[in-house]
Amino acid sequence: MSMHKISLRVNSREHELAVEARRTLADMLRHDLGYTGTHLGCEHGICGACTVLMDGQPVRACLVFGVQADGSEVRTVEGLADGEQLSDLQQAFSDHHALQCGFCTPGFLMLAQAYLGELDGAEPSEAEVREVVASNLCRCTGYQGLVDAVLATARARRAAASPGGGDAG
Repeated sequence: MSMHKISLRVNSREHELAVEARRTLADMLRHDLGYTGTHLGCEHGICGACTVLMDGQPVRACLVFGVQADGSEVRTVEGLADGEQLSDLQQAFSDHHALQCGFCTPGFLMLAQAYLGELDGAEPSEAEVREVVASNLCRCTGYQGLVDAVLATARARRAAASPGGGDAG
């Protein structure tokens, strides 16, 4: 068994650990570091339930080896909320009924978080958001709630960033 010492930041916390070369980032996050919000579905990179942000980019944690995250900043769903206060995106998911069983929700949240970060103030169309969320799978609900939640978050963030901080209206 080939062990490698790595260090990384997960949700702004430093971690050092020894991992097997073949251990996935998803298994490392869940079993070695206790970030169980990263869910494993298909373990083939198809479903997106294991999506996390690595250096700001969404990755399928089941397809990345833990050793590949050495020196990286990883953000999991646990890093979205501020203590007990949900993030704006998490609240929008709740408000727009964008979840049912919740198994796929962490992956959708992290995918949407990355997408919203890339918008740079642009206003996304429904079609663009639908294309983004189509890359993950949900077997419980339609995607309309997900689309609505992402659009609502984008609108709110855009309004907050505009002069006046969205206080008008």
